[in-house]
Amino acid sequence: MAARGKLKRKSYFVDERALSRAKKALGVKTEAEVIRLSVERVAEMEEFWEFMKKTRRSLRPGSVEKS
Repeated sequence: MAARGKLKRKSYFVDERALSRAKKALGVKTEAEVIRLSVERVAEMEEFWEFMKKTRRSLRPGSVEKS
């Protein structure tokens, strides 16, 4: 998670049902954690898909190690 000094208070309208579903899916306790973790995961997935687009058809099978 982000360091405490990097957090900024915001106010948004959020669908309660979607928030509850995300809270359950992510396994976190607070709504603030749901929002922070969701935003981080979206950013990570965008980076992943950019990598996938850039390396399309250029990586040989088995050239990337599994972690």
